Amino acid sequence: MEKLESLGYSHWFKDRVDAEKSSIHEVARVVSVHKDSYVITKGFGEVFAELSGHLSYTAHSVSDLPTTGDWVYADFYDDDTHAIIHEVIPRRTLLKRKTSGKLVDFQLIAANIDVAFIIQSVDHNFNLRRLERYLVMANEGGISPVVLLSKSDLIPQHELNEIKKSVLSIAPQISVIAFSNLSGENIEDIKNSLSPGHTYCLLGSSGVGKTTLLNSILGSDRFATQSVSRKENKGRHTTTSRELIQLENGAMLIDTPGMRELGNIAVDAGIDDTFTEISELSRNCKFSNCSHTNEKGCAILAAISEGKLSEKRYKNYIKMKNESAFNKMSYAEKRKKDKDFGKLIKSTLKNKNR
Repeated sequence: MEKLESLGYSHWFKDRVDAEKSSIHEVARVVSVHKDSYVITKGFGEVFAELSGHLSYTAHSVSDLPTTGDWVYADFYDDDTHAIIHEVIPRRTLLKRKTSGKLVDFQLIAANIDVAFIIQSVDHNFNLRRLERYLVMANEGGISPVVLLSKSDLIPQHELNEIKKSVLSIAPQISVIAFSNLSGENIEDIKNSLSPGHTYCLLGSSGVGKTTLLNSILGSDRFATQSVSRKENKGRHTTTSRELIQLENGAMLIDTPGMRELGNIAVDAGIDDTFTEISELSRNCKFSNCSHTNEKGCAILAAISEGKLSEKRYKNYIKMKNESAFNKMSYAEKRKKDKDFGKLIKSTLKNKNR
């Protein structure tokens, strides 16, 4: 049990573990996911695993399947060289996004994360609107966000201060740390903020220095990095999968692939937690069903006209609200089609076997 606790197996999870299931199966944590195969651990050694037939068959969506950071019920075989995953234990937090492209479905990024380090470089990559999207993703998942500003050696201090001020203008309570992988500035501060038994993840676009930061924290070039294109100032995808890494002090860290698309499905809570001042203003609107677009008596539009609210921030808020609602509706339609198709298959097989 001590080994599991070192992996973050807290009382929150213990209280939600089914006693009957834990008497039949062992509890393990998912280290990484590779298409249809998994790597899990009980606290010593890593074991390749696959899903049980029952779990594969009964999963209604990707949300029912394990992802990196999940706790699962599993059976181990052949001196712990192979395992079968039977079920996912309830999650405390979950990081997910809409699948990229036109397909309306979820992509799981990682589960049971305590803190998300959202990394933006202070060069041309820095974008407040993109940062808002990352904050919505973290807040919706119940994860505490921290903003890390990489490549701080590239700009003078007064410019760095202005960027920090702009971040705090949209998230006043958030921690903001500027660092440099090149000079080593504040790397030790980031390392010292990682607590044993807690799980952290690195989020950000390609080329912002996530993997380099991970190597700096580890103190070795364990993970491959690629240089940023000077012409486009864009990094190439280095991290292609998510892996749970336990650090020397007992903290756990997950690197994630760079994300070019940050679509969301049904993230009303995350949006309200990220755009708190807009949510509070909406309570003062004349009409309870105000769309905040053209109504008279809209407190949000009044705040914009009075210069109390950024129009760019407001437009991003409306855009994300509409996008979330559209994706939610499309996802509900997709689920209905999937269920109807599943019923048709079962009915066909039943009639065939008669």
